[in-house]
Amino acid sequence: MKYIMFTKHLQGLDVSGIIKALQSVGVKGADLCVRPGYPVNPENAETELPAAAKRFADEGLSIPLVTAPGDFLDPKQDETTRVYAAAGEAGVENIKLGYWHWSKENGGYWTQVDFIRKQLEGFSALSEKYGPRTCIHNHSGTSMGLNSCGVMNLVKGFDPRYVGVFADTGHLSIVGEPINMALDIVKDYLAVMAFKDLMRYPGMGGGRVVRMGKGFVDWETTLRTLKGMDFNGPISFHSEYSGEPVDSVIDLARIDVRFINRLLEK
Repeated sequence: MKYIMFTKHLQGLDVSGIIKALQSVGVKGADLCVRPGYPVNPENAETELPAAAKRFADEGLSIPLVTAPGDFLDPKQDETTRVYAAAGEAGVENIKLGYWHWSKENGGYWTQVDFIRKQLEGFSALSEKYGPRTCIHNHSGTSMGLNSCGVMNLVKGFDPRYVGVFADTGHLSIVGEPINMALDIVKDYLAVMAFKDLMRYPGMGGGRVVRMGKGFVDWETTLRTLKGMDFNGPISFHSEYSGEPVDSVIDLARIDVRFINRLLEK
């Protein structure tokens, strides 16, 4: 398992600052947020993503995963092609798409599944051409890939070299199957893991990120299951401690890594 860190909450840092933060946390690379307002974004990805990857490599780091904007959902957009091409040139292995959300107004669940699978045909072709695997993230709420059964309705039948699952411990803990079952369901498509812990709000309020070990995630079963599967993909520490200053996010991410390492030592 290769530790990386999601850079969403490092907003405001330039590439050099991100590199220093990752080194401080003790991870080997980035789940790089390629969104508007970040040093690498969809507008400049053609030049800045390969350049960032080189700077990372010079420091012994890598970018196994790019997280695209939440509305990054159309394989026919010129921007989509540019990001995939840039990621391929940079040696990025995975791209996390945005989110399709269930709505009764869009024909209901199964009509939307059919539509998404047609879109994934286009994304799969981009992955085959440029290299990075297309990944769908388990996300609670009305996300169409909210849990393992839901995401398999979208990806099953595609070549797992080109379409995969980004399984998220936190979101699965509040809307998913038991974690060992959840990982077994997606094992043929499991490309990347997100590590974070969540607590569920009452009713339909969703969840909130809490410190690892303080939420609903069964960490010991998670780690035991991943080891039993010989999973060797990237582990993205999300450290989504919104509202905290960047320095505190870095400190908390360092604690998250220590938390997992202590459990693995057992």
